[in-house]
Amino acid sequence: MTKRMRQGAVAAAALLLGTAAACGGQDTSGRPSHHGSAGAGGPAAQRGFTLVASGDVLPHDSVISQANEDADGEGHDFGPMLADVKPVVSGADVAICHMETVYAADGEPYTGYPAFTSPPEIAQGLRATGYDACSTASNHALDDGADGVRRTLDAFDKAGVKHAGSARSAAEAARPALLTAGGAKIAQLAYTYGTNGFPMPDGQPWAVGLINERKIVADARAARRAGADVVVVSLHWGTEWETDPDEDQIGLGKKLTASRTGGRPDIDLILGTHAHVPQPYEKVNGTWIIYGMGDQIAGTMFNDSGAFDPRGNYGSIGRFTFAPPAAKGQRWQVRKAEFIPQMMDLDAGRVVNLPRAVRESPDRDDYREVQSEISEAVLDRGAAADGLTMGR
Repeated sequence: MTKRMRQGAVAAAALLLGTAAACGGQDTSGRPSHHGSAGAGGPAAQRGFTLVASGDVLPHDSVISQANEDADGEGHDFGPMLADVKPVVSGADVAICHMETVYAADGEPYTGYPAFTSPPEIAQGLRATGYDACSTASNHALDDGADGVRRTLDAFDKAGVKHAGSARSAAEAARPALLTAGGAKIAQLAYTYGTNGFPMPDGQPWAVGLINERKIVADARAARRAGADVVVVSLHWGTEWETDPDEDQIGLGKKLTASRTGGRPDIDLILGTHAHVPQPYEKVNGTWIIYGMGDQIAGTMFNDSGAFDPRGNYGSIGRFTFAPPAAKGQRWQVRKAEFIPQMMDLDAGRVVNLPRAVRESPDRDDYREVQSEISEAVLDRGAAADGLTMGR
């Protein structure tokens, strides 16, 4: 995996929020989504909403084996792996995940690092946990070329999970994922610093969204003009294994949060992935940035020196409570900002909600120590002074 931020551009096209496709397709899972929507009688009353977001889903060989075991050897079941954080995810009005890898064809051999092709059942596991949308722009998005992109997005469509960051067509690339909750329209955009040197597929320069400041701002403004009340930007960026955000993250974060139209910020929340370790939250120009949420699902992780690094199994879930604007044309304000420490327990093969685990198992000093380490990283840039608290 590379560590260098690379700026690039994808083909520009008009953003179309009003289409039924909306980059994620319809929910064909047979279950109602837990987020709100406008009814036939007109827009839903504005009441506010909660949004949660989590870090990289990175299925190494050991993770794939665990999911197969949880399915009693018949396919792969990722639901049990995420069961401990399901109450947090499903309890929010909107839940956003990050899919680091692409999916193989059903029944084909699955591979871990360095070129990942993962079981498509992951999409169903994410939906069962309560996720509504997932960013798919990552440095592994082209590990299996255009076919990998297509299979991944097809699986998300089948599961009823919307997606942003990779695309099967230019029109799809020009649309964000669109969600509704609390009377608000929420647009999610997603971009990555690069694709590990893999070129865009022939004739598909739009296949994966690449980080470019002007492009991101233009897309955010287009989403706003098309009716988005809240614009969320997912960025796959930063330096792996570094708790501190790098200069590119800090610089781009300042520029994106400073961008305004008519005095209103163009972007309402930035969600970072890629570093594999928890990074700080920070309120910049009045807008929350999570520089890096760490990994949500991953196998045994080795850092740049080749040593096992347990931080690669640490992460945080961000939870933000948005309130309606005080007046028409103003922004939806984050009234409450929280982080929830989590870890992938490699021995159990499970993601652990650490505040709950520490409360229920006070003798688990290891959980308590990890929770403290994650909290220290998250709060390192003074977020507590701006009201960030630990949730559960």
